[in-house]
Amino acid sequence: MPDITLVVDSGRPSGSRESGRLRAAGRIPAIVYGHGIDPISVSVAASDLRTALGGEAGSRALLRLVIGDDEHLAMARQLQRHPVRHTVTHVDFQVVRRDEVITADIPIVLVGEALAVNRGDGTVDQEMQVVPIKAKPADLPSNFEVDISALEIGDSIRAGDIILPEGVELDIDPDSPVVVAHAPRAVIVEEVEEVEAVVAPDVEPTEAT
Repeated sequence: MPDITLVVDSGRPSGSRESGRLRAAGRIPAIVYGHGIDPISVSVAASDLRTALGGEAGSRALLRLVIGDDEHLAMARQLQRHPVRHTVTHVDFQVVRRDEVITADIPIVLVGEALAVNRGDGTVDQEMQVVPIKAKPADLPSNFEVDISALEIGDSIRAGDIILPEGVELDIDPDSPVVVAHAPRAVIVEEVEEVEAVVAPDVEPTEAT
């Protein structure tokens, strides 16, 4: 994964009013921290940030932050967004090293069509949208594709079934369900009713004395 150069300005004034002025001017307030450096308040052009994080790697892109005469290898570890417009309102840049193992949540993309489940009027539920992993920054994948075409009703795909590239390991229980193929709702209700009928005690009503 190649580094993406992102120039940021230091010396950002603090306070919500100043942050609002920055956003109105097309800049996003941010902070740079990690690996023993004192946190640095910065700002970045919104258009530059969109370009940097708009590629295949998304927010997992490796960034070469240029702050004046200094450079830091970093990642955008947290993006705060406006609750209505969903635009980025603040960024946390974490300084990383190429040789360190970090944790990241990687999106899961379902591919294929579960024809057997569809023919049985079942449903395919994606239980997990992202999967936590450990890897060096350059080894972070952009996503994991999970093929559901072989699923039948009652089947499931678990985190341990995901094919991991070299240098990547799960940071979650491998038995955690990712995708589950459920039977039709009517069938489930009928099975529950049958079980209840079997286990219900056969008690004759008694007359009041």
